[in-house]
Amino acid sequence: MSRGFGIGPAGEGAVSGPGHNGGPALEPGGGWRRHCWRAARAALLPTLPIEVVRTRVRRATELGLDYKTYAGVRATTGRDLVAFLFSTNALRLLREGDRMRREEARRLAAITRADRLLATQPPLDAEAIRAELAAQGVTIRATTAAPGLSASWSETGRHLRGFLAGCAHPADGVLLVGETDLERDWVAAARLAGYLTADAYFGRIMAAAGR
Repeated sequence: MSRGFGIGPAGEGAVSGPGHNGGPALEPGGGWRRHCWRAARAALLPTLPIEVVRTRVRRATELGLDYKTYAGVRATTGRDLVAFLFSTNALRLLREGDRMRREEARRLAAITRADRLLATQPPLDAEAIRAELAAQGVTIRATTAAPGLSASWSETGRHLRGFLAGCAHPADGVLLVGETDLERDWVAAARLAGYLTADAYFGRIMAAAGR
């Protein structure tokens, strides 16, 4: 997988029901079963029909991901990605008036068949950031305040899951692109699909641009 990628526990510990991917439950011995589940899913990847692989390669390209990262998310969660949750830190928006790098803004604008969501770190104004991104051609479907330093694990999870539910997105269909260890922790708290650092997501773009 790409550097900076992390898979959360999304999907594997859910109670069986509509959309459940058949993974093991969270109970004593669950860690070993999760390991076996991941290994079994990974073992299936090389045997996928070539047309399925080609379809997933195209989907990875639409999302701006390399195939290994995308395949890793699919293998762990059992579903396609429906949205990205970007933090303002990951987009290098640290102060009012900051703008994204041109190549990175183009990559976000090019994402196909997946929503772009934004978690805004204080003291930034969410609507001002949203308008600034729109001026660069990047449409953000919805924004939320980033969970604060004082928020507990459970509060962070409830906040993010509530935000995603309001967008009608399953948490394990949303990939977080963040920049800090605190943001990385959101994945487990909210049971997101996984985590990428900004460098991991944008690195190939900047390399291609010669920077």
